[in-house]
Amino acid sequence: MSERDHPGDAGTTGTVERPTVSDDALAELEAAAEDYRAAKAAIEDVGRDTLETLDDRYRTANDLLVEFQDKATDTGAKEFVQFATFKQRFTDHVEGLDDDLPRREAFEHALEAVDKTRLSEDDFQRALDALEPAAALAERLDDETAARDRLVAAITDARKAKQSHQDSIDRCERLLELGEADLDAPVEDLRDPIETWNDAVSEAIRIQRTDAPARELFDLLERTGRYPLVDLDAPPEPLAEYVQTNPPGEEPVARLLEYADFSRSKLDHYVEDPGAFRRAVATERTYLERLDADGLTVGWPPPPADEVPWLVRELQGAAAGLVDEEANAALRSVAEMAREGDEYERLRTAAVARHQLDEEARERLRSGAVEAELTEHEAAVEALQTALADAPDP
Repeated sequence: MSERDHPGDAGTTGTVERPTVSDDALAELEAAAEDYRAAKAAIEDVGRDTLETLDDRYRTANDLLVEFQDKATDTGAKEFVQFATFKQRFTDHVEGLDDDLPRREAFEHALEAVDKTRLSEDDFQRALDALEPAAALAERLDDETAARDRLVAAITDARKAKQSHQDSIDRCERLLELGEADLDAPVEDLRDPIETWNDAVSEAIRIQRTDAPARELFDLLERTGRYPLVDLDAPPEPLAEYVQTNPPGEEPVARLLEYADFSRSKLDHYVEDPGAFRRAVATERTYLERLDADGLTVGWPPPPADEVPWLVRELQGAAAGLVDEEANAALRSVAEMAREGDEYERLRTAAVARHQLDEEARERLRSGAVEAELTEHEAAVEALQTALADAPDP
């Protein structure tokens, strides 16, 4: 029978990981938030418009110095023209600054450094150095941008850490729920009818593979496409078309797989067109080899009660004519038990607990480690949530 785990129970047991990044994420968020607040306050102390004006004026002065540092330092007529152009533009720029512009004296010192009849590269460097106080003040705008980027990254990491803790909370709670399961519950009352159905449908598909024409099995597979809860892959179209329209389709799947191993000369004795057979069938041997009843079975532990009636209806529709009344009655009894609700869930929870709780998990439940971890993760979520709520909007 199939022992497929039900997806809804995957990952609910075992060791609950303690995310190692959460404390770092919280500390980084708090530090980044404080850094961003400080950067904004530093701008507000001067005024954003004022700093943006200062930044623009500094960049213009700096660009002029960099542009003419080589052009205006050599001798010659061409260089003299460049020198005169630079002197005029730089002087006009500095003298045109607002009187109340912060660090205006830095620009004046830079002008003094180049207020000569002949300039050297050292003069330009002194002027650039003189502008540093203005650059340092204007840099508060860049500091705010960097602080904002840091805060955005910290918020993202904190949200991820919070979700990681929440996932751990869910796993802890599921562990505690399973720990309360009645491990002595008669799960065979649920497992026996499921095994009856699974064994019957598995045997039916085995017989279909070995004894029935491949066309019949493919018709069944095509029919299951109408049942979304039945997880069986339809045959690839070229293979399905070949089986439906060529004589080898009257052979069982097991026989087709034997043909696929034949040499071309031997195959010529069994099929009319060996090339067509190889193209349609031999290339799909992996599909044919994996073809089984798994998609028509009920997994163990079985799905939640509210899913069972729908699953049973589709399984019986897809497998109509394949199994006897005993198997159908067994599957119907599972659906009836699921509709009753409480007893089904009691048995299912016990089955899940037996299936998923290894000795390590049971010991952690007995020792109270799971409850301690749950408390730890809940506290971490609360701390991260508070920090996220308190963080400024970047």
